[in-house]
Amino acid sequence: MTNKHRQRESARDSGESILVLQGGGALGAYQAGVYEALQQCENDLNWVAGISIGAINAALIAGNPPELRVQRLREFWELLSSSLPTPGFVGHAIAKARENLNEASATHVMVFGVPGFFSPRFPPAPWSVPGTAAAISYYDTTPLLRTLERLVDFDRINDGPMRLSVGAVNVRSGNFAYFDSHQQRLDARHIMASGALPPGFAPVEIDGEHYWDGGLVSNTPLQYVLDQAANGPRTVFQVDLFSARGAYPANLGEVTEREKDIRFSSRTRLNTTVELERQVLAQAARRLIAKLPKDLQDDPDVRALANLRCDGSVDVVHLIYRSKHYETQSKDFEFSRLSMKEHWDAGLADMSSTLSAPRWLERERTAHGVHVYDLTAEPVVQTHASPAAPATAQR
Repeated sequence: MTNKHRQRESARDSGESILVLQGGGALGAYQAGVYEALQQCENDLNWVAGISIGAINAALIAGNPPELRVQRLREFWELLSSSLPTPGFVGHAIAKARENLNEASATHVMVFGVPGFFSPRFPPAPWSVPGTAAAISYYDTTPLLRTLERLVDFDRINDGPMRLSVGAVNVRSGNFAYFDSHQQRLDARHIMASGALPPGFAPVEIDGEHYWDGGLVSNTPLQYVLDQAANGPRTVFQVDLFSARGAYPANLGEVTEREKDIRFSSRTRLNTTVELERQVLAQAARRLIAKLPKDLQDDPDVRALANLRCDGSVDVVHLIYRSKHYETQSKDFEFSRLSMKEHWDAGLADMSSTLSAPRWLERERTAHGVHVYDLTAEPVVQTHASPAAPATAQR
């Protein structure tokens, strides 16, 4: 992006800039590449929100000064991918050979764990004392606790300028919960709770309650972000690790992969459609109230309509990691160095391409409404609230 483009972006986007990160295990290196591209274009984020691996990446970003963020992300992902060497021939190998290598890497993770992240429990769950963490999970995430405490400055998260929000699920109630640095002080437990996916990982206790991975309910924090009151126009960079679209499966392995993609892909289309409809109703209510006689202004129903939130405009930039043809159902727990680098480079390339796309640079802000941009795959479909009827966000 040129200096001229940066100046244009700065002048136009004098509002909130928000990074929203989905869960997806080993695919999370894609998000690190996305952030590197954002930093290269000098985009100043105000808020980072994440689920699962997205929560970990978000903490690494919010918990470090700008000049150290990419370095800390790289240190984290190189640690996680350090257990297996990278064969020199793989880049030129046929797809089947690469698929076999990925499966071998995933099997290694299942047996031995991931450095700096999790390790197998011994004795295994069936031989552990019922009711203990060891009895209800296959892996111990103490290594992740040490990694977070080393790489993340939680004082900076709690007292610094960037907001951090991570989502988890209360094990007993089944209710979704968000831990937000604007509402409470956060520590490593909150990040680990967001990524405690059962039965691999045990729930994390916080203030007497236990929490599992937020992806059990919703794998993206986009709706939480949209539900919060805005301070001016917003630009939301939504980074998904599973694509809702995919080919019809041809075997059981592909069935498992396709099921996982559908289950964990974000509800961006639903969320933006709901937000569009809410904006249209709020604007219509304000126009109607302005037409009412003064003696009806204090009617309780009128006051309720007047309280409908009518925020400024929201631009949602939607990036989706699209799997390579040799990646299988194990892609989210395949932590090889080769795959990590591929994912990181893909995120860097997709975000760089998006930020330099003419349709993004030449977009026009409106006073209200939600606009969705997906500039890395199919032609962009922009959606916005209008006084007539809401459009539908499409992909």
